[in-house]
Amino acid sequence: MFRFLLRRSLGAVAILLIISAVTFFLFYAIPRNPALLACGKTCTPDQLAIVERNLGIDKPVPVQYWEYMVGIFFGRDYPVGHCPAPCLGYSFTDNRPVLETILDRLPTTFSLAVGGAVVFLVVGLSMGMLAAWKRGTLLDKSLSSASLVLGSMQIYFLGPLALALLVHNTQILTQPEYVPLTQDPLGWFNGLLLPWLVLSTIFTANYTRMARATLIEQLREDHVRTARAKGMSRSTVFFRYAWRGSLIPIVTIFGIDLGSLFGGAMITEFTFNLPGLGRLAVDSVTKSNLPMLMGVMLFAALIIVLFNILVDACYALIDPRVRLA
Repeated sequence: MFRFLLRRSLGAVAILLIISAVTFFLFYAIPRNPALLACGKTCTPDQLAIVERNLGIDKPVPVQYWEYMVGIFFGRDYPVGHCPAPCLGYSFTDNRPVLETILDRLPTTFSLAVGGAVVFLVVGLSMGMLAAWKRGTLLDKSLSSASLVLGSMQIYFLGPLALALLVHNTQILTQPEYVPLTQDPLGWFNGLLLPWLVLSTIFTANYTRMARATLIEQLREDHVRTARAKGMSRSTVFFRYAWRGSLIPIVTIFGIDLGSLFGGAMITEFTFNLPGLGRLAVDSVTKSNLPMLMGVMLFAALIIVLFNILVDACYALIDPRVRLA
């Protein structure tokens, strides 16, 4: 297990380095000087040079990248002050530490993504199990048809529609907003319930079809037939043998879907005007705010990589045939 985690951790570091380099150098392909935005319309060449020096963008791009990566591990000195490690720099727009801003926005995106995952896993897998249990019946056909329809929906279409029907017209749900969990747990739940439902819709449909297909496949396996031939009840065979075996492909796809989940969470933030990392990333692009954009990208990549490592480690707990050596 230790060798496995070490190998995956080294791979994660390599992935993060590649993402940071690509993001950093692609940023300079944008024909826009962030120093001009900070300096103003009446900026003189001398003033522009001072602003560029204060922002740390007066050096060659490779040197800037090297200093940025060194600052993450050892800290870095800026004209506005010393930035301790892990230093992600200072925002070009308000000189606020990037890490501080990200940590302020992270709970919104994290709550949205985790809550959405819980909803689509519980609802999607339950519907898939029910469809497989009642295979060939009207209920099975209805759930399969509904999953096809819901799977074709998009967040930017379903979000405003659900907002109009469930909030503005019928007032079944409250206006989406983010309230810190530690401040008001009920307000946190009510404010994110509609975004969770919208975000989880597409994933719920996919996991319903996936759970149904894998369960039906597992029910045809030899060890399941043997358990049934020994006189075990249908429910015991279904949940103890077929259901456990069907979790392997589901967990695998869930690890792959983590990236899409966080991407969907960022789109959902725009749909419901929630202050998360998605809005912060887009604002950073439009304002040519490289340190903030880099920080958001690295944070998002780090979360996805860590979740994938945890998913791989869970394989041995689900199926003893899996070896991590």
